Amino acid sequence: MSVVRSTEARRTETPNAVMTTFASPAQGGTGLAMWRVEMGAGKQGPLHVFDVEQIWTVLGGGATVELGADELAVGAGDTVIMPAGVARRITTGTAGGFTAVVAAPGGARVHKVGESGDTAFVPGWIA
Repeated sequence: MSVVRSTEARRTETPNAVMTTFASPAQGGTGLAMWRVEMGAGKQGPLHVFDVEQIWTVLGGGATVELGADELAVGAGDTVIMPAGVARRITTGTAGGFTAVVAAPGGARVHKVGESGDTAFVPGWIA
């Protein structure tokens, strides 16, 4: 058994969000990653696809989740199960952002929709 101390959590910033990794294979886990996502008001992530299922639980605020052909409004307490291979994008409203905790297999690979060639990579917050 191991403990990842709060001082060991990894923080990754992108133009749209801040991810804080609590556990991952690089932090001693063998198969899972768990992280918090914080998005400010009026932000939108890129349309992208992961090769694994992810489970998102909204802790606060709200957002719109594009998941395949569906557009889902989510708020605090809601959990979204995002299947592998389905395009997704998260957008926050102009009035407020949102915070969620996410769990997925470590080593998950992602690529932006519309990119050519093998552009899939493992994001730092999942490694």
